[in-house]
Amino acid sequence: MRFLLSLLALVGMGLASPASAQLIESPVAGRKTPPPTTDKENLWLLDLSTGGRVTIWLRPDVAPKMVERIKTLTRQKFYDGIVFHRVIEGFMAQSGDPKGDGSGGSDLPDLPAEFSYLPHVRGAVSAARQGAPEGATPEQRKAAEDSANSQFFIMFTPRLSLDKDYSVFGRVIGGMEYVDSIPRGEPPANPARIVHAWIASDNPPAYQPPAPAAALPEGEEEVTLPGTK
Repeated sequence: MRFLLSLLALVGMGLASPASAQLIESPVAGRKTPPPTTDKENLWLLDLSTGGRVTIWLRPDVAPKMVERIKTLTRQKFYDGIVFHRVIEGFMAQSGDPKGDGSGGSDLPDLPAEFSYLPHVRGAVSAARQGAPEGATPEQRKAAEDSANSQFFIMFTPRLSLDKDYSVFGRVIGGMEYVDSIPRGEPPANPARIVHAWIASDNPPAYQPPAPAAALPEGEEEVTLPGTK
């Protein structure tokens, strides 16, 4: 199964800075209080091959199951080395698939939808899931909505038509320039990758750029064995 986002979604109007807009929310009756942006247990750090560290503010107040999944997989080093396999200019960058083609996930069970009031603005981080077929029955649509696992996408620009149809679980609050630098393509010819993923409370080391690939001796060619990355 491919975890694809609909290309028919309409582009939302305007841009929002992920480091400033909508990060401070006024209390609203019936809503849980979000963690502060200084809470290291809810800061997800992605060291990207594009040159730096991306800081994502996690939102367990609206998507507790997806946030817990992100923390579990991150601490298992699941995301280390995974590529951005689907990157669309003016839309989003998608990652989290160990197969690198959009068809994979973790060995953990799929998660139920956690749709909320959070919008798909620039810098929003949302859970990828299966798309329901055209003319889907209510049961098929429900199954697709409840199919999030390990894959996620980061918005380049607003796409508000995705709101309440995908589960936003975080927001980029630092390093968005490294997201913007991710090569485009479906898949990209030379995809960017997550070098390391961390939870900030685990006291990770400072960002270190990935080591350049070792040059092969003249006359030799690289051989990729079946089943390897």
